[in-house]
Amino acid sequence: MKTDVLIIGAGPAGIFTALELLRLGSKQKIVMVEKGQPIERRHCPKDKTQKCVNCRPYCHITTGFSGAGAFSDGKLSLSYEVGGDLPELIGEDLAQETIDYTDKIYLEFGADTAVEGISDPDSVKDIRTKAIRAGLKLVDCPIRHLGTEKAQDIYLAIENALRDAGVEMYFGTECRGLIIEGGVCHGAMIEGKEGSERIEAKSTIVATGRRGADWLEKLCVEHGIAHDPGTVDIGVRVEVRNEVMEEINRVLYESKLVGYPAPFKNKVRTFCQNPGGFVSQENYDNDLAVVNGHSYKEKKSPNTNVSILCSHNFTVPFNQPIAYAQKVGELTNMLASGHILVQRFGDILDGKRTWQRELSRSNVRPTLPDAVAGDITAAMPYRAMTNIIGFIQAVDKVVPGFASPETLLYSPELKFYSNKVRMDADFNTSIRGLHCLGDSSGWTRGLMMASAMGVLMGRKLAENK
Repeated sequence: MKTDVLIIGAGPAGIFTALELLRLGSKQKIVMVEKGQPIERRHCPKDKTQKCVNCRPYCHITTGFSGAGAFSDGKLSLSYEVGGDLPELIGEDLAQETIDYTDKIYLEFGADTAVEGISDPDSVKDIRTKAIRAGLKLVDCPIRHLGTEKAQDIYLAIENALRDAGVEMYFGTECRGLIIEGGVCHGAMIEGKEGSERIEAKSTIVATGRRGADWLEKLCVEHGIAHDPGTVDIGVRVEVRNEVMEEINRVLYESKLVGYPAPFKNKVRTFCQNPGGFVSQENYDNDLAVVNGHSYKEKKSPNTNVSILCSHNFTVPFNQPIAYAQKVGELTNMLASGHILVQRFGDILDGKRTWQRELSRSNVRPTLPDAVAGDITAAMPYRAMTNIIGFIQAVDKVVPGFASPETLLYSPELKFYSNKVRMDADFNTSIRGLHCLGDSSGWTRGLMMASAMGVLMGRKLAENK
C-alpha cells in the first residue's frame, strides 16, 4: 500500500493531524493505523464485573480511537502553561493561539460551552494567597470539562467525520516497525487480521500516546532517532470527601498546584482532579496495573480524587527512566496481587499498613472497589514517598482536611513521558519524513496540548503538494 500520510496511533495528536489536513482542503491520502478498536467497539467489562478482568491483547480504557482520552475525565486545559513542554519548542504565543483554535473545533463537535475556573476571581485570589503561604504555586488554567461519557460522544463524531471524508482507518492493527533506509523514513510495517503489510508513505507520523512511550523509545534506540531521556512521573492518586474539596471544586474545578518540598526539592504537582469522580484502573503492557481517575457529567460519587505526581530526572549513567517507573509499578502490583494498592494517609504517618476492615469504617469509602488495602511505602521509593507526604501536608494548608488520617492514597500512578524526541519547530526528527507527536514524543501531557500539536502538524503537511 502507498499513501501520502501515514499516522500510527489514533490518539488526539494523530486525530487532529488528519482533521486539520481535511479542514485545509488537502487532497493527500491519509491512512491511520490503530492497535485498538473504534470508539463504538471500546468497552470496559468492569461495568458489569465490578473488577478488572485484565483484557487482552490490550486494555480498552487506554487503547483505541482517541487513546485514553475517550475514557478519561475529558478535561481540556485551555492555557499554554499546562500540558507539557511544547511551548518551549514552538513559542508560547503560537501554543496559546493553537489551543484557542483547537478548542473551537471541540466546541463544533459538541463540547460543553461552560469553562471552569474563571467565574470567581476573588475566590481564586484567596486560594492563591493560601498557596503562596504554603510554599506552593497555583497555576491559572481555565478548564473545559467534557466528561467521561460525553468525551466518547465527541470523539465518535470526530471518528465518523474522518471516515466520511475518506481517511482510511485500520483498527486492530499494530505497527511492527518503521521502514528507515539511508536516514529517511519510507513508512512502516503493520500487522492486522489480514496478516503483515508494508505501507509506504511520504510522511510518517508516530503518535502512540503514553501507552506507546516505551515502544517509541525502543524504536529510537533501534534506528538512531535522536532523543533524550527526560522526566518520568511517579506518584499516587489521592481521594477525599467532596466536602473537603468543596471550595476548590466550585471555584477552580481543577486545582493545579506545584511545589518543591524539602529536603529533595523535586517538582511535585497535582494533576487530573475529578470532583465527584471515581478512581479507576488501567492496564499497560506486561500486565502492569496503574491507577487513574474519571469524572462524569451526570454520575457522581461523594468523593473527589486527584493525582499527585513527583517528577524524576535522571542523569548519567542511567538512561532508562520508563523502565525505572515500571519496576516501581510492578513491585506495587506484586504487593496487591496484581491490583491497585490503597492506604490511608494516617496509617502511612503511623508506619502501619491499612486493613480492609478499617476502610469500611472510614468516612472516605474507596470508589475503586477492587483496590487492595496494604502498605504503599513498602514499594514506593523513599525519595518519592517523602516528597508526596510533604506535598500533601502543604496542600492541607490550602485545603484543610486534605491531609486527614482517613485520606486515601492509591498506587501506582505513573506517567511515562520520559523519551523526548529531538525535533525542530516543524516537528522534523533526525530521520527525514518521520514526525513524532503527542505524549509519546515527550513534548505534551494531556488532551489539549496533544490535539494542538496535531493541528500544527496538519498545517505543515498541508503545505506539501
